[in-house]
Amino acid sequence: MATHGKRYLAAEKLVTHDQSYPLADAVALVKQIATAKFDETIELHFRLGIDPRHSDQQVRSTVLLPHGLGKTVRVLVFAEGEDARAAEAAGADFIGDDEMINRIQKDNFLDFEATLAVPSMMSKVGRLGRILGTRGLMPNPKTGTVVPPEELARAVQELKAGRVEFRNDKSGNLHIPVGKASFAAENILENAQAIIGAVNRQKPAAIKGIYIKKAAITTTMGPSVKLDLSAAATASSN
Repeated sequence: MATHGKRYLAAEKLVTHDQSYPLADAVALVKQIATAKFDETIELHFRLGIDPRHSDQQVRSTVLLPHGLGKTVRVLVFAEGEDARAAEAAGADFIGDDEMINRIQKDNFLDFEATLAVPSMMSKVGRLGRILGTRGLMPNPKTGTVVPPEELARAVQELKAGRVEFRNDKSGNLHIPVGKASFAAENILENAQAIIGAVNRQKPAAIKGIYIKKAAITTTMGPSVKLDLSAAATASSN
């Protein structure tokens, strides 16, 4: 049986576990209980009413957080020639040319947090599927990470600014970072509202019952705080 330290137990006393909190109240509470010696990450967790075994019930997309995640995002862009130069000018940290593809394959180079690709490079990028796919780094048209050259600069800038990809796990859950505990409450709230709105927009057409069954917000080291789903839905539509 897992045991928790004094810090966690003190935080747990502040949370009423049989209560679901409006989003703004939940944000204020998680900021209050974030007492670790480092800047804790705040995450939203969703239990979805999907059957992840079915391809038509997958939930996968991206969301641009208005206040980012409080960290530097290193972006690799698979492009060549003029497209590569445009990506560099937009702020890409690495260019995925033939040399970089070989480096990823042979040296397992993964010193980046996000990737983009132009369509013409996907035949080469496909060789990296086993390496990038398991880490959620494989460019994919469904998540807006395979983009035409004319949209490359915008896509790079959005990733650097705080565009986050999300996808359900094998249990039908979503785990999406919202920001840092040091963020102002208003910034966490606006990021959370953007995420909830994005998740709601990705409801599969095959879902006939309740889509978001449960939602909670939590810090790295703290207990989870249940969200009032009706209040969360209202916030996400504003």
